[in-house]
Amino acid sequence: MVAPMTTTYTVLSEGLEKSFGTKGEVVHAVRGLDLAVAEGTVCAVLGPNGAGKTTAVRLLTTLLRPDAGSARVAGHDLVREASAVRGAIGVTGQYASVDGDLTGRENLRLFARLHRMRDAPTRAGELLERFGLAEAADRPASTYSGGMRRRLDLAASLIRRPQVLFLDEPTTGLDPASRNQIWEAVRALRSEGTTVVLTTQYLEEADRLADDIALVDHGRVAHTGSPAELKALIGSYAEVVVAHADAMPGAAAVLDRLTGSEPAFAPERHAVGAVTTDPTLTLPRLVRELDAAGVPLLDASLRPPTLDDVFLRLTGGRTDRKELVT
Repeated sequence: MVAPMTTTYTVLSEGLEKSFGTKGEVVHAVRGLDLAVAEGTVCAVLGPNGAGKTTAVRLLTTLLRPDAGSARVAGHDLVREASAVRGAIGVTGQYASVDGDLTGRENLRLFARLHRMRDAPTRAGELLERFGLAEAADRPASTYSGGMRRRLDLAASLIRRPQVLFLDEPTTGLDPASRNQIWEAVRALRSEGTTVVLTTQYLEEADRLADDIALVDHGRVAHTGSPAELKALIGSYAEVVVAHADAMPGAAAVLDRLTGSEPAFAPERHAVGAVTTDPTLTLPRLVRELDAAGVPLLDASLRPPTLDDVFLRLTGGRTDRKELVT
């Protein structure tokens, strides 16, 4: 008889809570956070601004003490064994922690010495090579590009080979090439068995990197699942482009009838779209129904949802689109 497989969770929290302020004005940043991150996976934490993502990371990395609830990180209790938790994790925050006056090599050696590592020069050299910084190793970090500083910051968080790596918006502000370099580094870490928890404002980043996504809203984990599982929650997206603005109401009426969801309008493109969970709705059927209704059609499409669609649907669209980058 084959023994059933069990999942080992490197990060497991139950009912974590954290509030700020006084009795007169209290902000409940985290309200009963339940999070489970399987060993050796990448978990992306998504949510609108103010949802509690960064506070959750600060709790799980012992930078804040929870008001209530419990958590274990790398097998250690978050409160009673905070020192052991810190010894098992690496953290890269939203802003680079490297010293611009020191060279890249000096920065990494400093971090290694702070951790009392005997092989500081060797480990620093390994990480500089790994992150493509060997040629710039002896230049002051202040001369590095934003992408190079971010890679150096990530290298510093890996100086002790952590079991769990927390990345808080690791690619914000980086150009596409630098972002891809960070993505490749995260993929390599996962392949080596490192558990990665990342918050991000880039939905494409979560879609490409994450094994699982925790969608945080109002301080709680509202939905969890793989990117594919979350997309399946909201169905496909039907969109039609009509010949002129006067035809948009007719197209909307057809979509409303076929999908049962409220159509969305893009007047500048003469486009109308709606989400559908009906597996029988096909593109030929959609076109036939529009033609039967006399809608002057220029284009029609039926596509699976993106994480952008999932995010806006499951959070009620409670975000500024300028703050959420795809």
